[in-house]
Order: sequence, then C-alpha cells, then structure tokens
Amino acid sequence: MMRFSDVWEETTLALLSNKVRSGLTILGIVIGIGSVIAMVAIGQGAQDTISKNIQSIGSNLLIVMPGAPQTSGVRAARGSGDTLTMDDAAALTAQLPLAQAVAPEQDLRAQVTARGTNTNTQVIGTTAAYPDVRNVQIAEGAFFTDQNDASRSRVAVIGPTVQSDLFGAGVDPIGQSIRIDEQDFTVIGVTLSKGGSGPMNQDDQIFVPLHTMAQLLSGHDYLSSISVQAKDQPSMNLLQAQMTYLLLAQHKLRSPSQADFTILNQTDLVATASSIASTFTNLLAAVAGISLLVGGIGIMNMMFTTVTERTREIGLRKAIGAGRSDINRQFLAEATMLTVFGGVIGIGAGFLASSVISKVSGTATAVSWSSVALAVAVSTGIGLVFGYVPARRAARLNPIEALRYE
Repeated sequence: MMRFSDVWEETTLALLSNKVRSGLTILGIVIGIGSVIAMVAIGQGAQDTISKNIQSIGSNLLIVMPGAPQTSGVRAARGSGDTLTMDDAAALTAQLPLAQAVAPEQDLRAQVTARGTNTNTQVIGTTAAYPDVRNVQIAEGAFFTDQNDASRSRVAVIGPTVQSDLFGAGVDPIGQSIRIDEQDFTVIGVTLSKGGSGPMNQDDQIFVPLHTMAQLLSGHDYLSSISVQAKDQPSMNLLQAQMTYLLLAQHKLRSPSQADFTILNQTDLVATASSIASTFTNLLAAVAGISLLVGGIGIMNMMFTTVTERTREIGLRKAIGAGRSDINRQFLAEATMLTVFGGVIGIGAGFLASSVISKVSGTATAVSWSSVALAVAVSTGIGLVFGYVPARRAARLNPIEALRYE
C-alpha cells in the first residue's frame, strides 16, 4: 500500500505536469465556490438590512391600522378608513397595563416652504410619546411636549432630509419658521438620521403636535394609526389580544371577524421579511450552485482525459505490484486536491466579490461562515464524487492491455 507521502508526491507531480489544464479546472471550482459565497452574502445582507429597517421603527411594537371602507360593495385599500379616533388611543393608554407607551398618529403629505425654498414631505401629527415608541432620537433642539400638544402649539420637529431641502447644509434651523399648507410653524428640533430613501424615508418627515395637526392641517380627529409599545417582547401576543377586544368594545363590535381595524405585530413582520429574504438567498445560492456543478463536471472530464493519457503508466504500476486500491486512491487524491485548492481560492474570491459588490452597488452584503463551511465541504465532496468514476475506471484497467496501449 502506498504511503501518504508517496500519494502526495505523485499527485503534485501529476498536476504540475499539466499546469494549464489543472489551472483551468481549478478556475471552474473557484468560480463556483466564489459565486455561492457572494450570492449567499448578498441574500444575507438583504435579510439583515430588512430586519434592521423594521427594528428601526421601534422595539416591541404593535401598530393599529384603520380598516378598509366599502362603497357599493367595493372595498378600498386597507388602512384608508376613518375608524380610529383619539378616544381609541386614550382607551389603549388608560386600560392596558402591558402597554408601556401609546403614540397616536395623523399622517398627510404637504407642501412645505421656508425662506424661498420648498419641499413636499410627510407630516406626522403625534404626541410626546412618539420618540420612545418609534425609536426617534433628537440630534438638535428637542421634541415637543404634552403641553405643546394640549395648547395646540405651532411647533415642528423636522428630519435631516427636510432640513437639507429647506435650509441647506450648515444652517441651524432651530427657531426658524416654516409654512405647512399655508400655516406657520416654528422649528424646535431636528431628528437624528436613520438613513433610507424613497417614499418610506424616515429622515424625510416633519412632526407636529397631534391636536395642532387636527385643528390646522387635517381638519378631523380620525387617526392614521396608533403605535403601541409593549413592556417586553414576551407580552406582545397577549397585548395584541387585549388590544383587539378593547377596540372591538370601543367600536361596539361583537367578534374579531367584524373588526374595522388591523393590528400589525412587529415580530410577525420581521419573521415574514426574514422568510422572504431566506427564500431569495436560497434562490441565489441555487443559481450559483449550477456553476459549481459545471466545475465538478470539468474535473470529471479532466480526470477521464488523464486516465486515458496515463493508461500505460497505470499498466506499469499494476505490473510491478500496485493494487486497485492504490490506483483508485491516487486518482481520487488528484481530483480532491484540485477541488480543495479551488475551494480555498474560491473562498478568497467570494470574500473579495462580496466586498466589491457592496462598495460598487451600495448593496449590503454579509458573508456567512456557514456558507464558507458549506463551500469547503461541497468542494471536497465534488472532488470525491466526480473523481470516483474516473478513478474506478483507472483501477479496473487490465494491466496487460494497459501496457499494450498506444
């Protein structure tokens, strides 16, 4: 039986004797492994980003949305009905011990002007509890108080995007006047940036007291939503059930099937988003895995070619006493070495590709060590699986016929 050192030496010499062929075969594995790692990193990065965005709106959060109104039997969009009132928010605050804080909201988009500039942004009317419930931090100035809300003060807290649009970089907006739908407000604070873009940009918002909003801007007392923060995560499901039955009683409804509101559970949102992102990641990994399969086929092709070229050598080895297991081990070692080298280089290529994709496209990526471990295992497995058939063929060659092979 051949010693390990002999197998290693023979394998190294055999691969170095055909450097170009060995290099191209390794390249196929490198591309396959690198693609799998990079694709999984993209999917994992997307999953982490979605989860962070959901968590950034608050912790242990339950959001009550109004129902969908019906006109002539046609149901409108969910959340567009006038079914939630300030009395509902007051009841949730007063009657639910598991609710740590409650922040009712009125939302609308409005044209806002200041010092010859203007922007169209989202205006949120809410209470002093909003920063705690929705994880809003103040970078400059302060958030308005319950007293500001009760007295219907014309004060506003603006997001950093609104600050940039209305006042430009480097200008202190505190104390400055802005006009929201022809109503004057004084800026008393600027929120800390959360990042984001598009219609859901949390930096492109203006906050005003709820009762000021109802009196001067919206003209009604109906709420767009009510955000409720549970005392802790384990109590969220129980609190959701309590909120459901309390609001049913408020609206004089008998069963949950008649509810004219919807309660969104942040935990459910995170789980759903994670499930979707996980499916996306698996799809990307499956697509990248095709290139890994092609690399394995390339190894098999190379090993068949090698067996054919080295038929006389195999015959000579068997004639001087080498057994089937020795020949089999030799060719399996060559296939495995190719995939191991390709796997190691592919891991580095995967890390590099993930970093480049993140910097060039701005897409967050997160390399998972589980994907790296999987890549190593798969690369070794490919060497064994795709190298087995050529190795078995070499081991079963008749030595006499092999020696006569031209």
